[in-house]
Amino acid sequence: MPKLVFLGTSNAVPDLQHENTHLALVAEKRLLLIDCANNPIVRLSQAGLNVHDLTDLLLTHFHPDHVSGVPSLLMSCWLLGRKKPLHIYGLQHTLERIEKIMDFYDWSTWPGFYQVEFHQIVEQDLSLALANPDFRLFTSPVCHMLPCIGLRIEFPRSGQVAAYSCDTEPCPQVIGLAAKADILIHEATGAGLGHTSASQAGEIARQAGAKALYLIHYPTGDFDPRPLVEQAKHTFPGPVTLAQDFMELTF
Repeated sequence: MPKLVFLGTSNAVPDLQHENTHLALVAEKRLLLIDCANNPIVRLSQAGLNVHDLTDLLLTHFHPDHVSGVPSLLMSCWLLGRKKPLHIYGLQHTLERIEKIMDFYDWSTWPGFYQVEFHQIVEQDLSLALANPDFRLFTSPVCHMLPCIGLRIEFPRSGQVAAYSCDTEPCPQVIGLAAKADILIHEATGAGLGHTSASQAGEIARQAGAKALYLIHYPTGDFDPRPLVEQAKHTFPGPVTLAQDFMELTF
């Protein structure tokens, strides 16, 4: 049974209870990591997931809280004896910069390094990025400070749909990604350049006709995020949940 695992739920500044936002999509034959905060090996283990099962890495955009762990993850997998290929998906803007970072580490000289295959995502609405019997993943460009994508994940066996806004201001693309979705996972960093407030996230969920809203990428540390739920409920009539690290959603 496919599931989404919240490996981190904080905005760009994590705390002891909340890692930077990244997720794992677990299916029968695929383990997809959505973004790569710090080095997620420990986080995966804490969630009961084995890094040796990792098949795919999707990077939504090139900001440090979403991609800083890529070099450490690739190196750790190599040191742990990985042999099978790893598939990395992202926009051209993101993949070019990841390759440049890895070139600084001279990764082409690492002996016995496994194959890394880059897959460029087309920057257009509802572009099909991955497809297999367990899920179909579509992406659309969203409104952030640099090229960024949101996600729509369709689970054909159950007929359910999950959407993820990633980092974005309110925009029509998220409404399209979340159209009649069973679950919309939406950032709640706060209204401002490239970001969204909880009440704005609720309005997006309402316009999309989503059945449930999960708030993610919210401020942590000294900030109390619990009132964000009530703020979202002012604009969205359905159930609202504040996502927490290691929470799981099954499909």
